[in-house]
Amino acid sequence: MVVDSSKNKIEDSDGLTLSEIRRAIPAHCFRRSHMISFGYLARDILYVSALVFGALQIPSIQNVVLRTLGWVVYGFLQGLVVTGIWILGHECGHGAFSSKTTINDAVGWALHSALLVPYFSWKITHARHHRYTGHMEKDTAFVPLTENEYAEAGGLQATDLADLMQDTPLKTLATLLRHQLVGWQLYLFTYATGGERMILRETGDNRRMPSHFDPYSPLFTRQQRFAIVLSDLGILIMVIILSYVGMNIGFLNMCGLYFMPYLWVHHWLVAITYLHHTHEAIPHYTASAWSFKKGALGTVDRSFGFIGRHFFHDIIDHHVVHHLFPKIPFYNAEEATAAIRPLLGNAYHERKQESFLLSLWTTFQECQYVSDNNSDTGSGVLWWN
Repeated sequence: MVVDSSKNKIEDSDGLTLSEIRRAIPAHCFRRSHMISFGYLARDILYVSALVFGALQIPSIQNVVLRTLGWVVYGFLQGLVVTGIWILGHECGHGAFSSKTTINDAVGWALHSALLVPYFSWKITHARHHRYTGHMEKDTAFVPLTENEYAEAGGLQATDLADLMQDTPLKTLATLLRHQLVGWQLYLFTYATGGERMILRETGDNRRMPSHFDPYSPLFTRQQRFAIVLSDLGILIMVIILSYVGMNIGFLNMCGLYFMPYLWVHHWLVAITYLHHTHEAIPHYTASAWSFKKGALGTVDRSFGFIGRHFFHDIIDHHVVHHLFPKIPFYNAEEATAAIRPLLGNAYHERKQESFLLSLWTTFQECQYVSDNNSDTGSGVLWWN
């Protein structure tokens, strides 16, 4: 069912338990196949290799316009492919790539380190995002500002916001560009948009930056520090490799070969995650109103056509079932989604009729902050404004 954005209603499938939803899914959807998982990984590595081979011919193009165009086209195409590799690392983080933890972590660490992602650090905070999706204090991704917080950030009164938001397209554009270009890096280094309750108090120095790279960060427990060191080691190894390659092929060529696709990858990841969890028909919850099921169902299945299904491994199209049961591998998510849709009814949300990129712009304009003033379901349910 398409999200009806004209209504602020919660369809929580009351009385339907997670166990009942799980039983509706064929058992084989939960099985993880090494042959299939590694087959997709081999395919994506083949794509990457072919594109790299082509890119290495670009410096020999004499015409500067054609040479520049070659790098632009390469960066876009490689960005699509490497986003898929990022998503396979994401599968590893959830235990959906393999039934064996050691294989998941070894492959996930290698893939994410190659993309300058601290694998175990991300895995820890991402697991909390799944555990507390939609929770205003404990979710770790895209926790929105409340109306008063949004106003205070701009030095305004809450009553000024209605007039202000009617005439800010340039401000929205500038904020969106920052969001897409550096949003991921800000999250890794500063925990931007994360819930405050997930900043732990047991680590001693509460003044430390909540960074994914710091073993002593208040994002992690003492027992998790060694895993953070392993994450940083993977990043260090990749930086050394990139430096060595850059010295041999030239750092301008290295920028085209690696960093242009890198920017595209994190543009897509930020956009995908943001649009999965942001729509005016999807509320957020205070602690008193939140439940795991409400949070897991508070996400939207969208579509990016062939690119989403082939290169992005269906992560855009079948995200609701992923939040309910994240160990279902992506290649079984479509069948699992079809199995639970009749049970969920209006609690299942999709928005597949509109352009993915147009949705990014309109959603960024329409969903600026949350307020409970327009709630029609009781205290603790915060709707977008």
